Amino acid sequence: MTAVFDALVRSVAYCFLPRVLALSLLPVFLLMAVCGVLTWAYWEQGVALVHEALEMSAVLGAALKWLETVGAPKFKAVLAPMILVAAVVPVLVVACLMVVAQFVTPSLVKLVVQRRFEHLERRKGSPAWWSVVRSLGLSLLAVLVLLVSIPLWLIPPLVFLVPPVVWGWLAMQVMSFDVLADHAAPQERVALMKAHRWPLLAMGVVSGLMGAAPGAIWVFSALTLVLAPLVMMASIWLYTAVFALTSLWFAHYLLAALQHHRVTHEGELLDPLPAQGAALEAQPAVTAQP
Repeated sequence: MTAVFDALVRSVAYCFLPRVLALSLLPVFLLMAVCGVLTWAYWEQGVALVHEALEMSAVLGAALKWLETVGAPKFKAVLAPMILVAAVVPVLVVACLMVVAQFVTPSLVKLVVQRRFEHLERRKGSPAWWSVVRSLGLSLLAVLVLLVSIPLWLIPPLVFLVPPVVWGWLAMQVMSFDVLADHAAPQERVALMKAHRWPLLAMGVVSGLMGAAPGAIWVFSALTLVLAPLVMMASIWLYTAVFALTSLWFAHYLLAALQHHRVTHEGELLDPLPAQGAALEAQPAVTAQP
């Protein structure tokens, strides 16, 4: 755990570098533009569709009418935006993770390599296109697991446990692969992810908990539709900052682990050879007898 904490401290310090701050803003502008256009064009229509679906549901419709009778008429107007936000936030998280993984993580890994591991050999273990395909497949699987696990969220402890674990597993898989893609051979990557799976999962879960913090502000923004676009932009920036920190954390930890792995295993393979050579040199020369 000392290596995990050391990597975290280094990552937090790197977040204040001008280069890291500039890199963290690049996906923000891209996602803000896309979300701003979609929110401006489809927010009211989306809320109306959700509200209509609630009205058509017999059970929910009866529950909403009961709430109006007991003195909570405003809850009906708030429920539709909250449901729409609950559906949009997972997509927003996955979009932020994908943009950071493809556009920010490679640059952050290069920065860490330049400052700490400039002599680490690049063995080009995986092509860039496979990283994209793999990340998309794992993201779809994570979203599917979250949708299936929604009934478990009704149990109070699990609602604070299941989503961070799922997001943590996704962050572990995506970040570990992207960090090691250029420098580790496939065999090295598999060995490292197997040997360090529990520290990596713990790092992913902590990152998932940090990533859940931006979603908390939606509890307040859903009450006012006017603030929704501004809050969405703030959420994008917070998600991007968290994932940038996560990329640095995994880069510091895994590159140090890769360096130690090579020194340990390749050193064991190379050590006997010089020893044998020294032993042969130490033997006295045998002269041929006539």
